[in-house]
Amino acid sequence: MTDLMNLRSVSAAYGKGQVLWDVAFDLKAGDAITVLGRNGVGKTTLIRTIMGQLAASEGHIYWHGDEITEMRPHQRSRIGIGFVPQGRHIFPHLTVRENLEVGLSALARKGFKGPKAVPEMVFDLFPKLTQIAGRKAGVLSGGEQQQLAIGRALAGQPQLLLLDEPTEGIQPNIVQQIEDALRRVRTELNVAILIVEQNLDFAWSFADRYLVMQRGRIVKEGRTAQDSADTVAHLVHV
Repeated sequence: MTDLMNLRSVSAAYGKGQVLWDVAFDLKAGDAITVLGRNGVGKTTLIRTIMGQLAASEGHIYWHGDEITEMRPHQRSRIGIGFVPQGRHIFPHLTVRENLEVGLSALARKGFKGPKAVPEMVFDLFPKLTQIAGRKAGVLSGGEQQQLAIGRALAGQPQLLLLDEPTEGIQPNIVQQIEDALRRVRTELNVAILIVEQNLDFAWSFADRYLVMQRGRIVKEGRTAQDSADTVAHLVHV
């Protein structure tokens, strides 16, 4: 199977402060990878670099074999990379449906011939969004806002979905609903998913592969089916 994305010796910095060193891994369609580590080790920086919100200072990022290292975030969105940031970043004064329609901007990609409307699949994955479609997003619960943020990213029909701390501050029953929905996104739509996560139980349950970061580097990686979560817990928990 052809790789969807390749990172090769990627480093990144905020000003003169380097925060990522020599990161390399591959993603295929339908993969589920979790990035683990304590706060401040570079997990969010990694996902922002993949999305193009932070420029790589060294190394290369490839998408279907083509280099996208210099590509801007909106261009990466249009080639099929979706992003759900930490904190969700929904538009509080827009309705749920209007927020979802914002995600349609990603469909401006070259050659897209489908209807530019919120796919019914989004409402099928998150039925609650149908019930609250006319409600202002700012009055929603944290769990509802997270479902909305994921739905908005999926409205752009990505091939790769990046999520930064999707379970943070979410009730366990909603976390399970989100996990079930993301599992369907993988299996039914063959979308690759890369999750930055602190919730080790969720990460181990959902992902096939894991990457553990320390001080801006990947220090351990493997498959969740082969390794116990206990083997990485000391690298994740404070």
